[in-house]
Amino acid sequence: MKIGGFEVGPYIVKEKGGKRHLLVDCRDCIYGTSVADDKACRNHVLRILQEVEADLIVLAEVYERVYEEKQTKMLAEIAAVGQKFEVESIWSYSHLGDVKIEGEVKFGERHDAIVSIAHELLMFDPIAAYIRLLQEMRREKQLYAAEKDSGKHATVYLKTLLYTKKMLESTELIQRAREILSKLDEVPETGELYRTFFEAQVKPSFIGSRLLFDEMEKLELLDEYMVKDSQVQVFKHPNKPERLYFINPPEYSLPPEKYFVLSKTREVVATYRPGRTSLSTIAKSRKYFERVYQSTIRDICSENRIHLGKDEIVELSQIVARYTVGYGILEILLSDRNLTDIYVDSPIGQKQLYVVHSEYGQCQTNVIYTDDEASSMVSKMRAMSGRPFDEAHPVLDFDLPDLETRVAAIGKPLAPDGTAFAFRLHKVTPWTLPQFIDAHFLPPLAAGLLSFFVDNQATMLVTGSRGSGKTSLMTALILEILQNARIIVQEDTLEIPVPYMKNIGFNIQRLKTRSPIGVSKTESEVSPEESLRTALRLGDSALILGEVRSKEAKVLYEAMRVGAAGNIVMGTIHGDSAYSVWDRVVNDLDVPNTSFKATDIVVVARPIRFSGSLRSHRRVVQITEVKKHWTTDPDQENALLDLMLYNAKKDDLELQEDNLKESELFSKISSFSGLTMEQMWQNIRMNGLAKNYLVEMKNKHNIPMLLESENSVIANNKLMLIKENQLEEHGEVDYETVLGEWKNWMNTYLLKRLLKVQKAGK
Repeated sequence: MKIGGFEVGPYIVKEKGGKRHLLVDCRDCIYGTSVADDKACRNHVLRILQEVEADLIVLAEVYERVYEEKQTKMLAEIAAVGQKFEVESIWSYSHLGDVKIEGEVKFGERHDAIVSIAHELLMFDPIAAYIRLLQEMRREKQLYAAEKDSGKHATVYLKTLLYTKKMLESTELIQRAREILSKLDEVPETGELYRTFFEAQVKPSFIGSRLLFDEMEKLELLDEYMVKDSQVQVFKHPNKPERLYFINPPEYSLPPEKYFVLSKTREVVATYRPGRTSLSTIAKSRKYFERVYQSTIRDICSENRIHLGKDEIVELSQIVARYTVGYGILEILLSDRNLTDIYVDSPIGQKQLYVVHSEYGQCQTNVIYTDDEASSMVSKMRAMSGRPFDEAHPVLDFDLPDLETRVAAIGKPLAPDGTAFAFRLHKVTPWTLPQFIDAHFLPPLAAGLLSFFVDNQATMLVTGSRGSGKTSLMTALILEILQNARIIVQEDTLEIPVPYMKNIGFNIQRLKTRSPIGVSKTESEVSPEESLRTALRLGDSALILGEVRSKEAKVLYEAMRVGAAGNIVMGTIHGDSAYSVWDRVVNDLDVPNTSFKATDIVVVARPIRFSGSLRSHRRVVQITEVKKHWTTDPDQENALLDLMLYNAKKDDLELQEDNLKESELFSKISSFSGLTMEQMWQNIRMNGLAKNYLVEMKNKHNIPMLLESENSVIANNKLMLIKENQLEEHGEVDYETVLGEWKNWMNTYLLKRLLKVQKAGK
């Protein structure tokens, strides 16, 4: 099509995420597809910007060049100035001089000069037009100075040049170019300046997400690592409280021939649908699809005489799989197990995604997601879950089992600005008490105390706000259950890594219950209360509730009260103190006081901001015993006995030794175990010291795998076996001797083996 007599490629303006995207089809263009490198391309873009308004520019060929908002604004300003010059016709006679004074001797030269600067050169090379303007002004000033006394030379043309200069210098492009030029001794090729200002983001056309890399030179690099084939960098910004989380996948920095192969492969495989294969099966058959794509890539390379090595073909097949059977750009974030949460807020496309990093807290990413990608994600979730997602059902809560992630999607009318997502990433391997000691979440003595309560089948509730670590702590406590016990886990969202626990030797059965949100009334999943009644019929088992929310609380407490569970019972519940747990269970969930007394221990976790810091640190802040002899309000009747309390000044969870004298739980444990108070605390301290020894050896030898569940469970089992052997041989336990024998085993067997494995891995 033609604009102002110039041929330009077909284009449309499409709104995405509240931004106007100018999409220019450059497939049949004979010029280069780069604003920085090709003046004809620059001219085409400027001509289009005189006709339409845009926030971003996308030049599409076999791949896309995307120019961000700041770059688009710079070009739009030049286009507007060029259009203003044309409307005002600043090259007309009235702007060139006064005929009455000068005649027309110099008008031809002036006309040619101003047309060249403000009309022709401006739309191809505005920086060169500015340089040419300065030269013309210098020449004209010299003439003016030479002829001023004779009065033969008028000031009209010089005023026109000054006006032209003022208009050009009002644009950001010329301002930035002028700043650079003022520092140079020689005028460079303008192409070097354009490459500085207009470095485009290059990506395959089938990838919707854009990545932002602005102001990286101003940022302080805090961390850098790889996730799959993508580089991750975490930065500190001088003027923003949150950290910045940047990803740089390989598909955004490939050479043109690889973009060509990627695009062609995507076209070929886009319509491929294997018969009778569900999306969930596809997710499990990723390697199969990658092999199919490798074959397609080899065919395309052969047809187009493109040589790629085996590793390059594998890399491209993985990229294609990511954007066909995978989850697109989100897949990289979902694979980073340093992240705990990912937020895609509506309206999608207006702001970057946010993530929560386990070390750096909430971070702003450099990823701009798109509506098209969101629609694709929703389609996959609907197909995999079999659940509706529309205006009648605006919430879809679902687990992505292949990525150990729970996703909650919301849409209109609940989310008036459109679809949004919240992803919660589960730790693939369960947290362990030694890992919590290492992270200062709790001290060794608290770890030993909680392990002791688990071993003695106390009933425990772990409470805290969202993100406080309560589910992770309960998972760590499950690992303290002896492996000869049977465990039933009930969850509505699959957060506890039950399959991994099975693999390391636990006898554990998972029950999946109906999600509390976003489920159709025809949903076939079992309600939490019915599932719990079923769990109580599954034999003598430890019972774990992923979250105590509503009606199942009554069933749970009925079971606890009559001893139907037959073993340790644990669950998590939202709250911020032991008293808030009682208030929630009794007043909100209608559990009678007499039933609530079946709770033995409440453990409270909370994010702590030291000295008003922007960063939060997770800590266990309270371990409280629920005494049994009270009637109405446990707080007023001193029935909530704090065994350990957090001291923020010391950053320590301190033992409340005076309160131990009032403990009914220790007396109860003593009555059925025969242990004295001194023996119980020797046992507790031994457990804590053993777990802390694992931490010390991990840090001394730099061997993180020592604290992982696979090895910490082995270490805990060995400690229990040594204690049991001594009890069988001597009728009593010398805890100091047990700990010494265990440390010797640790050093000669487990630690030695893991160091060997680590060395072989390097």
